[in-house]
Amino acid sequence: MSSTAAENRSQLVPVLALLAVAGACWAVTVARMRGMDMGPGTALGGLGWFAVVWVTMMAAMMLPSFAPMGVAYARASGRGSLGGVAVFAAGYLLTWAAFGVLAYALVEGVRSLGLDFLAWGRAGRYVAGGVILGAALYELSAAKRHCLEHCRDSRLLRRRPGVAGALTMGIEQGGFCVGCSGALMAALFALGVMSIAWMLAIAALVAFEKLLPWRLVTTGATAALLAVLGVAVMVAPAQVPWLTVPMSSM
Repeated sequence: MSSTAAENRSQLVPVLALLAVAGACWAVTVARMRGMDMGPGTALGGLGWFAVVWVTMMAAMMLPSFAPMGVAYARASGRGSLGGVAVFAAGYLLTWAAFGVLAYALVEGVRSLGLDFLAWGRAGRYVAGGVILGAALYELSAAKRHCLEHCRDSRLLRRRPGVAGALTMGIEQGGFCVGCSGALMAALFALGVMSIAWMLAIAALVAFEKLLPWRLVTTGATAALLAVLGVAVMVAPAQVPWLTVPMSSM
């Protein structure tokens, strides 16, 4: 086998492995969440249960667009070992786990206050729409551009040796990914965090922004789509595709 063929194979293996893990996590996510979507304000359950489900969701949604970074890590490490890529990906998902725990604390903290005006039939729809509009504005921000650049350009990875280095690189890359896509995940909470259809839609937007060559076009289109969606949730939620309108609006 030529050195070029061996190098191509070493780059293909981590991609296939990450895609296989993502596919398995999608299967688990669909099986566990079938019938659980209650739209905005979906009950999150206990912290332990939510944390496991959230990490599974993130693996399903984010690992496909993370695969080029996995290849870049394998190339930079000079080994291309699946073990190193696994540690790198684990660090990446660890950052997303922390994001999920913070989101859980915020949602459940607000829920514990028992604020009646946040019911869907009162201010709830406007809060949800406002979160989505906020995500649209973030798409146009300098912070978004900076983090997206780190998610698109594997040359910006800072190499660190060893297992601890792989974990640190993954955590750092996860931080840039949260900075890039965290607002989209906030929009997912506003639409119904247990909605399989909206999970697929948000995952597709993340992949388009990270993988397609037209960065300005994809972020601009995402911002426009989110802006329309946010307004629609406020004024005509029953017409929004895949949105389960909470019963409190009846």
